[in-house]
Amino acid sequence: QVQVVESGGGLVQAGGSLRLSCTVSELTFDDYAMGWFRQAPGKERERVSCISKDDSVTYYEDSVKGRFTISRDNAKNTLYLQMNSLAPEDTAMYYCAADRTWPNVRSGTPSYLGQGTQVTVSS
Repeated sequence: QVQVVESGGGLVQAGGSLRLSCTVSELTFDDYAMGWFRQAPGKERERVSCISKDDSVTYYEDSVKGRFTISRDNAKNTLYLQMNSLAPEDTAMYYCAADRTWPNVRSGTPSYLGQGTQVTVSS
């Protein structure tokens, strides 16, 4: 059974940084495009960033460009999201997503989604 497990969330002050990690098991990691999504209370889930199977293509929502960096280590089956200059509006549950196809990750309809890790940014 495929497992997608996020970690690294927490409470941080505005302007601070966090690094999220996502480990995946029971699938061939480098066959999958990956992404990060987030959902704040009372809001719909939104895409944050995506990365292609071979790390050659990345995508960022405008709201996080220049502040967040997505990366992957295929040897470790791990996806990362480095988040800098965090702001209160970044407060949300962050989810890791995986799919064999880039369009499914970009469109927010991945085959696999983790349980999430909470990020809270205080002002």
